[in-house]
Amino acid sequence: MIRVLLADDEAMIRAGVAAILATDPGIEVVAEAGDGAEAVELARAHRPDIAMLDIRMPKLDGLAAAAELHRVMPEVAVVMLTTFDEDAYVAQALSQGASGFMLKAADPRELIIGVKAVADGAAYLSPRIAQRVITKLNNGRLDRVAPARKRIDALTPREREVLALIGRGESNHEIAKRLHVSEGTVKNHVSTILTRLEVKNRVQAAITAYEAGLIDD
Repeated sequence: MIRVLLADDEAMIRAGVAAILATDPGIEVVAEAGDGAEAVELARAHRPDIAMLDIRMPKLDGLAAAAELHRVMPEVAVVMLTTFDEDAYVAQALSQGASGFMLKAADPRELIIGVKAVADGAAYLSPRIAQRVITKLNNGRLDRVAPARKRIDALTPREREVLALIGRGESNHEIAKRLHVSEGTVKNHVSTILTRLEVKNRVQAAITAYEAGLIDD
């Protein structure tokens, strides 16, 4: 069962998202918050697998809440669910450790797909967001190739292989099947990769893999 905390200052939005997630028997909404401060408090109490946060909320906005959750409960994956898709918000959310960025205007099925992907250890960006991220990476990629390649020098050949698969968006389960190892082994590799690359999450690791040329365009 994937345990989810919802945070949005609009009760109707929370109710709608909760209703969509409830259509999947493998997902349970364990708490709802009306602001970022309450989201952090309820996350401490309920220890969800995923916290879905709106960006603009009173008391503590979603970006600040994401940073606080990453600091005090790094095991809780953060997914931003928002109306606002400005590049600055996307960049800040990913830098704060968010594992996903989804839009409220997206197909409702995307919510379930995204939650399951993040729960399985993958990262998830709404297709519209993902395309813009790729475009921006392409625009400035040459300036970052050498630094990225230098960073991955610290990885073993197996860790580079795992990093490349992370870059292709594969989950821990998918990587384990492909490499014929246990999911526990993959999780250990991922943890080591994040530490050695000095990144906060799989999204940032995937960007490094892309910049270093480990995956095709």
